[in-house]
Amino acid sequence: MASPALFRRATVVKIVQETPDARTFVLDPHDGPFTYRAGQFCVFRVRVDGRYLLRSYSMSSAPETDAELMTTVKRVPGGKVSNWLHDHVDEGDELELTSPRGLFCLRPAPSPLLGFSGGSGITPILSLAKSALAGTDRPVRLLCADRDRGSAIFDSALADLAAHHPGRLTVVRHLDAERGLLDATGVREFIGADGDADAYVCGPEPFMELVEKALPGPGRVFSERFGGAPGPAAPAPEAPPKDDGTVTVVLGQERVRVPKHPGETLLQSARRGGLTPPFSCEAGNCATCMARITEGSVTMRVNDVLTEDEVAEGYVLTCQGVPDEGSVTVHYE
Repeated sequence: MASPALFRRATVVKIVQETPDARTFVLDPHDGPFTYRAGQFCVFRVRVDGRYLLRSYSMSSAPETDAELMTTVKRVPGGKVSNWLHDHVDEGDELELTSPRGLFCLRPAPSPLLGFSGGSGITPILSLAKSALAGTDRPVRLLCADRDRGSAIFDSALADLAAHHPGRLTVVRHLDAERGLLDATGVREFIGADGDADAYVCGPEPFMELVEKALPGPGRVFSERFGGAPGPAAPAPEAPPKDDGTVTVVLGQERVRVPKHPGETLLQSARRGGLTPPFSCEAGNCATCMARITEGSVTMRVNDVLTEDEVAEGYVLTCQGVPDEGSVTVHYE
């Protein structure tokens, strides 16, 4: 089982049906309120079909404006965790989750704040907007792209925010059903004279790539990626050079050992051994792939989410963890 320092328990005190396929879960942590920053996320652990699965979900609340911790989850076709949360979690149930983490947070700046969201990417963007409006005097403008009016999450919440902050919050809704897919011209028109603004981007990978390429600079760009899992890994070269030692991976009741390949991450080794461990961004910023080292040592190329205490306890991001000398054993818990 995972260390108590990693996963905590919280009671679902309320569920809000935001749209037909999006729900907000209002959480009451058992050991006291979480300390967090707007834009951060928690990693949730649920047991589905006898296996523990990990998924990262952003906070839709902000500490400056909300007394309760809230996360909003959109049902994803074929998504094991999102569907389980929608179909099996009721008010009064308990969930396991980590403390909030992540670096998709406001940076001190006098410049305007531009938020770009696609679908459920509005979740951390809403949190950031709440924080900026409550704690700064920065103007905030949001471009929210959705499939249609019925799928627009937080439509009324954003309207209320705009009414409470007249002249400071502008929300532009782009509905694909009415205007077609958002393009670079639409992004640039929205940016207008705010080319030096801080831009925060979250949504499906094609949406994020579109926005990032259209942003002119020199303003700062911050992006949050969760679900855009990359395609299959490139095949290994024939007869790759071997390094001394092995990588042993424990996933549930499965245990495999493979020869260590230089430069290969633990996640890649697990796949090479025929396992299908949890992962999402493969960029070191979502923690879906985290696991614990019980033998040997590992160096992470990128770590934007694990705390120093968690690293000291042996937790790593397997998409970024490369074994050091000798053999390594890693447990997905």
